[in-house]
Amino acid sequence: MLQIQENVSLKKFNTFGIDANARYFAEISHEDELVELFADPQWLSTDRLVIGGGSNMLLVKDFEGLIIRMNIRGIEHRISHDDVFVEVGAGEVWNDLVNFCVDRNYAGMENLSLIPGSVGASPIQNIGAYGVELKDVFASCRTFEIATGAFRTFTKEDCKFGYRESVFKTELAGQYIIVGVKFHLSLKPNINLKYGAIEQELVNRGITQPTIEDVSQVVSHIRVSKLPDPSTIGNAGSFFKNPVIGAVQFGLLQEQFPDIVNYPMPDGQIKLAAGWLIEQCGWKGKTVGNTGTWKNQALVLVNHGGATGEEVYSLSSQIIDSVYTKFGVTLQREVNIIS
Repeated sequence: MLQIQENVSLKKFNTFGIDANARYFAEISHEDELVELFADPQWLSTDRLVIGGGSNMLLVKDFEGLIIRMNIRGIEHRISHDDVFVEVGAGEVWNDLVNFCVDRNYAGMENLSLIPGSVGASPIQNIGAYGVELKDVFASCRTFEIATGAFRTFTKEDCKFGYRESVFKTELAGQYIIVGVKFHLSLKPNINLKYGAIEQELVNRGITQPTIEDVSQVVSHIRVSKLPDPSTIGNAGSFFKNPVIGAVQFGLLQEQFPDIVNYPMPDGQIKLAAGWLIEQCGWKGKTVGNTGTWKNQALVLVNHGGATGEEVYSLSSQIIDSVYTKFGVTLQREVNIIS
């Protein structure tokens, strides 16, 4: 039976390890519990926040409304010729799903290995890494519409995916809760080595014809070498988006900074490496009070212990200001700020 808890510490429910409280807290293990929850009009008029693994958010203060933690589990799969369709509960751990698929040679997710968080959060953010985005393997998602209590399926087109964006972050923000996601994978791998770091690590390992398992292992190795483990030191992974700028602005920047790290986009725009920009401003490995940037990756902000959400947010603002002052480029936070 659905239980509503009161005054719950969220420290173990966010990877930053911020010690904030929720006025009300509900854990959802079956989609019927959402129907039960919102049958009570109290929760329709209460501020609410849906969380999964708590890996992409920063709690700036206590949350005075209702936290809904999605914990719907289950993985089902169906094969049709070379196509593989995998349906997954929103509460499944993302990397557990990736491992499930790689172990069975279901190709498409291997570049997304070791991304923290839950499956239900993945379409909201259109998560991505090493040349692959969620939209590349997404088929549809099943959602609960809060206002009506009805369930609706969103196709890829419905989701309006963009760079770390979807319809669930824009015009439909807060209106739907994702209960499950369906992925479209393949038995015929299309190995993606777009990012040189993957290719170099394969060379280092003497692998000339990589399998999806090889790619998954290499991506995991690269991520571990660059990113801190949230169980050891609080963090939310990459804190900022890689900024995308026009070709003219990039040309001017490249004249001034010939070594600027960049990735040309299909539409002619240029994606810059936010971590490189931040590092050039002297932030890499810097400690400020109880927070700071990670020693191996300036893109990651960390909680050295006892940091408040306000401290982390203040640091992020300082970094944004310094990057803009040096490069004329405005960084955007990738992490959701809960204030």
